[in-house]
Amino acid sequence: MAATKKPYRTYFLGDACLCWSVGRAISLKTSRLVLSAYRRLKTDKELPALGVLDLVPSYTALAVHAGPLSDWRKISRRVDRAFYAPPEKEAGPPEAAGHILPVAYRGEDLARVAKLTGLKVEEVIARHTAARYVVAMIGFRPHFPYLLGLDRRLATPRLDVPRLKVPAGAVGIGGEQTGVYPEESPGGWNILGLTDPELLKAIKPGDTVIFERLP
Repeated sequence: MAATKKPYRTYFLGDACLCWSVGRAISLKTSRLVLSAYRRLKTDKELPALGVLDLVPSYTALAVHAGPLSDWRKISRRVDRAFYAPPEKEAGPPEAAGHILPVAYRGEDLARVAKLTGLKVEEVIARHTAARYVVAMIGFRPHFPYLLGLDRRLATPRLDVPRLKVPAGAVGIGGEQTGVYPEESPGGWNILGLTDPELLKAIKPGDTVIFERLP
């Protein structure tokens, strides 16, 4: 009987981090597989006893951080089981929370996005607020949510010259991605508007986000 093909490949980053990679292309299907394993492992009470310190999902991989003297064979068996488990329902487990982010859509790049996409400004806003986004990962800055689910018509190239200062709470589009800057920082995404950056602190990988237009 032929061996079952694994849905991932593994590789070490240094001696204290092992990654499970499930693909190269960003997609909702791939992200759901990663997030499904991530949420199962977050509730696995045996992992800390095995030396696991942190679990970090990305668009296409899950990184498992553990002490250098940890038993990686035992850890790997538990992570493997999480990836082989039956897929979760689309809504995810109970701990996947939904968040509404109110946005003042008066960003300096709204007109640019409209021009490059061939849409009117009002349609850009309507399409951006119509989606329910999945939080694929947190990165770049603490609490910066990378969101999947952007309307393909809104995909817009990053700025040719990134700004040195993007304000905290700026909601932006970068290519086929959308996200929110949690603090003032450099950045090259197209800014659509502003929300309250404090709201980002409660957002976790696997949660969902809806943008709601403020008057």
